Amino acid sequence: MYASVSRFRIDDLAPYIYRTHDSGKTWTLITTGLPPGPVDAVREDPVRKGLLYAATENAVWVSFDDGDSWQSLQRNLPHTAARDIVVHDRDLIVATHGRGFWIMDDITPLRQAAAAMADTLWKPGPAIRIPRSLNTDTPIPPDEPMAENPPTGAVIDYYLAEAVSGPVTLEISDAHGKLVRRFASTDPPDPSPEELARQLIPAYWVRPHQALGTAAGGHRWVWDLRGERPLAQQYDYPISAVPHDTPRGPQGPTVPPGSYTVKLTAGGKTLTAPLEVKLDPRIKLSPAAIAQQYQRAVRLAELLTRSTQAVRQARSAAAQLGKLNASDPLKAQVTAAAGKVALLLSGPRGATPAERDRLSTLMGVNGKLATLYRIVDVDAVPTAAVIAELTKAERELAQLTTSWDTLKAELATLSTALTGAGLPAIQPEAPPPARDAEPREE
Repeated sequence: MYASVSRFRIDDLAPYIYRTHDSGKTWTLITTGLPPGPVDAVREDPVRKGLLYAATENAVWVSFDDGDSWQSLQRNLPHTAARDIVVHDRDLIVATHGRGFWIMDDITPLRQAAAAMADTLWKPGPAIRIPRSLNTDTPIPPDEPMAENPPTGAVIDYYLAEAVSGPVTLEISDAHGKLVRRFASTDPPDPSPEELARQLIPAYWVRPHQALGTAAGGHRWVWDLRGERPLAQQYDYPISAVPHDTPRGPQGPTVPPGSYTVKLTAGGKTLTAPLEVKLDPRIKLSPAAIAQQYQRAVRLAELLTRSTQAVRQARSAAAQLGKLNASDPLKAQVTAAAGKVALLLSGPRGATPAERDRLSTLMGVNGKLATLYRIVDVDAVPTAAVIAELTKAERELAQLTTSWDTLKAELATLSTALTGAGLPAIQPEAPPPARDAEPREE
């Protein structure tokens, strides 16, 4: 049992926190480490015995040893009176005087922390599989008062006793040991500054790039419960944006509920911890339906990646053919090859949008797959029409891929003739020209 006493109104500014282990027969003053200043509240963590939180007139404090010593838990809190403090599930909530309510999300690491720790990967708390945002309108203006939502996904915390010079990696595997997602401290910014400059959105929409920490101390990483994103012709931002926290899409498939393993590699050491992903309690789909939903999303992601690879190769080949200054007789071959690539890529020149919709082209099937992927990214059973369109698009992509492979063989033959004439070969695998972003609404 613990008690805090404030003698502020009689001009006594000393901190007073008392502890009893005999139901109040005797009390011990436990304020070592606390600076002068009244204490307004003290709470014990409901999970870890002896883990205490104290709210004072100018800060928040924590004790890991039943109050024998205290250390600051201030972090980014304003220095103002913290009048009360409570623990709700895995969150620590502070009520301040005049500066609002503050919440420290997921205090799981505090419950597992120990003195003189070695490198540690704390066991994450259960992650709830919920959507990032249900807002379907334009984002809230940045000048409108609002508070941040809790992190969406699995909150993964780790501690490094010393800074590491090499990369830090974090891998998540499913119950069968299959790798689902991998992060590294060396991952490049996503999006790149060049890609961001082409986006037709306000800069404050974008979720800033984050990298796994390599410095000594504690680090937090939030996995969004998604696999690797598919390759796409265009990555953009939904109109349901959250200021400073909007990821660009398409994102990877949302993983199903179940058991996962988190593996941290840093400084030559590997640490693992179990992670449980739970279904949103509002979702009433059966486990079989959720599993089918995930398999369908993975299938579509693979198709979208294959389709995008073919489109990029065709666009790259078309751009290279357009730059060639070949003379007869190669000029006729180059013109013919360029026509074939353009026809397979986007259909005949001058075709109306309605006519293009009826044609089977690489760009057309890529757009269909991108749309289908967005449609199935929801916790609902897909309609028969969606299933039919998915089957049709998969069959269409297979036929187009065969045609593109045949055309690439023809381009390889043409490239031999081009290099013989001192001209550059056609390399479909070379990066295609950059595309400008196009606005999209959901």
